[in-house]
Amino acid sequence: MLLALAGVTGVGKSYFKDKIVEKLGFEKIKIITTRQIRIGEKNNEDKIFVTPTELEKLKNSNLIAYDFNMLGNTYAYTKEALFSNKNTVFELHYDTIFDFKKICPHLVVIYIFPTNIEMAKEETRKRHLSPDVEKKRLLEIDEHYNNMTSNNKLKSQFDYIVYNNYDQESENKILELVKNLINK
Repeated sequence: MLLALAGVTGVGKSYFKDKIVEKLGFEKIKIITTRQIRIGEKNNEDKIFVTPTELEKLKNSNLIAYDFNMLGNTYAYTKEALFSNKNTVFELHYDTIFDFKKICPHLVVIYIFPTNIEMAKEETRKRHLSPDVEKKRLLEIDEHYNNMTSNNKLKSQFDYIVYNNYDQESENKILELVKNLINK
């Protein structure tokens, strides 16, 4: 199963992805990015950090299934990762959903809504981002949240919408949903 988690910055996509890997045996799909590595990140763990030239070589070698730009950086996924027969999970930026559904019609997407948008903002502030990037991320949270609450066409692209209260109950609900999807 190819599983994607979507939601605003700070909603817990990385956390839930790690729990799905740990508790349900999924493999992480590592996104390739040209952005700078942040404090605490490790190359080749959740992300593969490359130069723009290195990414261009991968694209020219026909290894990339999809790439997009966000906040001045390029992000990409390999064909090998997206078309694997394994149970895999990755984080999906919400506005790429239309493209991903065309590229990977077998994709299952869980959208995680924060029950409290301020909690997502607080989690974002904990990331040690530069002031400029933090400001952009916080503005993006508001924009993203407003799009998801008002755009029914966008909302309809997600297979499941769950709420994160930032508690054990929310974690249990998401893990139970994924267990049920595996057993279908």
